[in-house]
Amino acid sequence: QVQLVESGGGLVQAGGSLRLSCAVSGRTFSRDAMGWFRQAPGKEREFVAVISWSGVSTHYADSVKGRFTISRENAENTVVLQMNSLKVDDTAVYYCAAARSYQLPKIEADFTSWGHGTQVTVSS
Repeated sequence: QVQLVESGGGLVQAGGSLRLSCAVSGRTFSRDAMGWFRQAPGKEREFVAVISWSGVSTHYADSVKGRFTISRENAENTVVLQMNSLKVDDTAVYYCAAARSYQLPKIEADFTSWGHGTQVTVSS
């Protein structure tokens, strides 16, 4: 059974940076598209970014485009979300998710495996 474990969350001031990591185990990681979602208090979970199984293609939510970068290291079964120029509105629990897809899924239903999340808090 696939397991996803996020790390790297924490408290940071607005304008700062954080690097989230997601370690994947339990199946062939290189065949999965990997995504990051987030859920702010009182809001629904929303798409943040996705990277294709090969790492060649990526897609970002408009709200994070130009500030966040998703990458993956298949040899280490890890996907990373580098978050720069953080804003207070980025405060949320961030989730890593895996989809057995050769495309770029962007909706929750396309992702079959999820981590438990890591808290990111951005202070003003």
